Amino acid sequence: MKKQILSRKAEETLYIGKIIGSCLTAGDVVALIGELGAGKTSLTQGIARGLEISESYAITSPTFTLINEYPGRHVLYHFDVYRLQGSNDLEDMGYEEYFYGKGVSVIEWAEKIADIIPETAITIEITFLDENTRRIEISAPEKRLEEISSALSKGGF
Repeated sequence: MKKQILSRKAEETLYIGKIIGSCLTAGDVVALIGELGAGKTSLTQGIARGLEISESYAITSPTFTLINEYPGRHVLYHFDVYRLQGSNDLEDMGYEEYFYGKGVSVIEWAEKIADIIPETAITIEITFLDENTRRIEISAPEKRLEEISSALSKGGF
């Protein structure tokens, strides 16, 4: 199942992320797909706020460190796998502890490691339509998608 919405500015993308983040629970994996500059990090910043991560944490893309951790209602494990060749590069770090642990994993450039993304993951593809507008397509197991869709509808999407 899929839900498609439009974001007309970065602040909306952040707000959409906040709504999604408020729906997330321990063990959730969010796979983000989209070209450079599409808004994956903005969406992740919103997800962090929805997980009640303090505004004092600047949520930045961990391009050079691979993963950043932030404490909140659930710990956010923010991955950026842009520089990886594939999922084999994650084997040594024990990614399973993150994906199947007590936190929420958000993975930018998830298409690079598609073979290890859990079937239960929430996949969000962000497509650049113009300078400000993005199409955000959310795929998830039916019950999770209904939950997220309901929250987004209540938030004006």
